[in-house]
Amino acid sequence: MENFRILEIKESVFADNDRQAGKLRKELKEKGKFLLNLMSSPGSGKTTTLTRTIEALKNEMKIGIMEADIDSDVDARRISETGTKVIQLHTGGMCHLDASMTRQGLEGLGIEEIDLAILENVGNLVCPAEFDTGASKNAMILSVPEGDDKPLKYPLMFSICQVLLINKIDMLEHFNFDLDACKERVRKINPDITIIPISARTGEGIAEWTEWLRKEVSHWNCR
Repeated sequence: MENFRILEIKESVFADNDRQAGKLRKELKEKGKFLLNLMSSPGSGKTTTLTRTIEALKNEMKIGIMEADIDSDVDARRISETGTKVIQLHTGGMCHLDASMTRQGLEGLGIEEIDLAILENVGNLVCPAEFDTGASKNAMILSVPEGDDKPLKYPLMFSICQVLLINKIDMLEHFNFDLDACKERVRKINPDITIIPISARTGEGIAEWTEWLRKEVSHWNCR
């Protein structure tokens, strides 16, 4: 019979990341710097929503964007067209960012010159939900074409977010998406979450979303 040890690496990795995330969040709070972690599936409209957000807030605060992808710089190029400071983060095949990677991104972005930093996390509803990035708040986007059953399939993602943007509501009539049922499912998982239906394409709901973000940044900076 062979003798060998079994190490539960997953738990220790998460524990170390949680410590690093807590440290980063404390530092950001002390500096009055707000970091939003934005998550969703690929194709949900994150980048389009970001451009709308930038347009609404760029005259009020200094914004910096971190675009995280396994490869390519497509999204960073789109964001750069707004004139906003942006950097591309390549994860080397990893499907998420952790606190250490986020810290590196903030250093590259130049957090001292930023009031609001937004991390557009790698697109999926599994891995990003498991790793605390050290963000001030977590937000996610669920698009109408994805279906109203996603809260049932990916409850962790919905449980860790403070705000949910239901995007592409201009397409509701074309899909079998029950908005009320979706909201009910989400609130069973996370009763305190703020849910805002939007259309990044038409601009519907963007004012409510940016007002939520504006208040959160202001509250965070009251230190």
